[in-house]
Amino acid sequence: MINDFQPHLTTGSTAVDKIEADALVLGVAKGPDGPVLLPNPLADKAARSVADSLTSLGVTGAADQLNRLPGVDGFRTGTLVLIGVGPLTGEPSGGVSPEALRRAAGSAVRQLGTADSVALALPAGTVEQVSAVAEGAALGAYSFTAYRGSKEERSKTPVEAITVLTDLRERHTKQALRRAAAVGSAVRAARDLVNTPPNDLYPESFAQIASDLAGRVRAPGATGSEKAPKLTVKVWDDKALEKQGFGGLMGVGKGSSRKPRLVRIEHAPSKPAAHVALVGKGITFDSGGLSLKPANAMDTMKLDMGGAATVLAAVRAAADLDLPVRVTGWLCLAENLPSSTAQRPEDVIRIYGGKTVEVLNTDAEGRLVMADGLVIASEEHPDAVIDVATLTGAQMIALGARTVGLMGQEELRDQLVDAADAAGESLWPMPIPEEARAGFESQVADLTNTGDRFGGMMGAAAFLREFVGERSDADADALDREAQRIPWAHLDIAGPAFNEKGAYGYTPKSGTGVMVRTLITYLESLGR
Repeated sequence: MINDFQPHLTTGSTAVDKIEADALVLGVAKGPDGPVLLPNPLADKAARSVADSLTSLGVTGAADQLNRLPGVDGFRTGTLVLIGVGPLTGEPSGGVSPEALRRAAGSAVRQLGTADSVALALPAGTVEQVSAVAEGAALGAYSFTAYRGSKEERSKTPVEAITVLTDLRERHTKQALRRAAAVGSAVRAARDLVNTPPNDLYPESFAQIASDLAGRVRAPGATGSEKAPKLTVKVWDDKALEKQGFGGLMGVGKGSSRKPRLVRIEHAPSKPAAHVALVGKGITFDSGGLSLKPANAMDTMKLDMGGAATVLAAVRAAADLDLPVRVTGWLCLAENLPSSTAQRPEDVIRIYGGKTVEVLNTDAEGRLVMADGLVIASEEHPDAVIDVATLTGAQMIALGARTVGLMGQEELRDQLVDAADAAGESLWPMPIPEEARAGFESQVADLTNTGDRFGGMMGAAAFLREFVGERSDADADALDREAQRIPWAHLDIAGPAFNEKGAYGYTPKSGTGVMVRTLITYLESLGR
């Protein structure tokens, strides 16, 4: 479940004789003529000695390369660490981008997991650089040990004390550190949820986690009557879902003894600059239902609630950061299992709001629960609706395991691309071809739940778009129905939500927490 571990982030002086830490981390870049030691707080003689020995030590400056060296004169502990930041670029501040710093800091902290304290002497001469280094460190300080057999293994924590060395004064960096801590906490929460085994994380327990989390998020420094939780939560159980006609959630969840839930969690400041609805797919385990997946295709299917984890984490961060934006998160939670009560291919279900869907493949279930969520989220007429889902294998075929697919209304899509660029996440805009909707024609219902095989990521987006409601000021007589729709975007995180290969940068193996940072950055932009 969600671990409350939080590394202690501080800034400190670059005076090397005052640094107390288990390890001092310096950056090395790949220059055109070999490795380049980045600006650092070492005395000139010591810095030249390290720089002159880089090539003989096999240090290249490649991203993620970490080398440990004996300490240097004047440093109070015995370990000097060199971390690669990758190639030098045209960046004005030392040729290193904020994302390169973020990844280098995260990689160093991740690989130094046995250290109690780390001092990061990476370029941090501006608030932007301090923010990048601190955020990367917070992201790298992660481990998931709750299910280890021994108490000793379970009690292991990542680096607990992290100091970003800078000449900037604390009053200039305080907000950057606060943001880095909140972002790191949110991403780690999303990772924890994705990594939790499905025997422990199921719709009811997920809903309880959301409720518990809401009760713990309070305004900084709040006292007395101000201690009321900043997040409000409402949970629909299976009886309420059945009564109110949530056919997508009930249809997908019918095969499991652990019944579906819908969770609404809201951050509502007093004078919001905007209202954004976030809708997350929360299939806590996906067997495919009666359209059963092959055994090896189920190996990572605990990840299928990654969209709901992302949404929950983003709403939590909005509250932690006191963003002046109303954010309503909708977690669409179900377990997709085969049984005598499971929905069948050729069943027709009625989505919340009335549209009907002919189920041709029970393994195309995520779009069904998301349809319910999109309809009810639209009823509140938010300024924008963004859904997040591990939706299609086609996303991985089109964009690979690290790049998220983005579809939707053009202006909102562009805003999310800008947010992803600023956050350092890989996001690629894709179209929704006009012909994609035709692939979902049914002879007996409004839609089928499967479309054409080719372009499946874009086709799934075309299906979801059918359930996004109209703006509150929509013109009933207008001919352009698309212009009347609430601005909407769809994030397909199927591959990037779960790292099946080795850790890199600040990204661990398994759950990644992808798109949490992009959504936070987007929400921040609305409040400026």
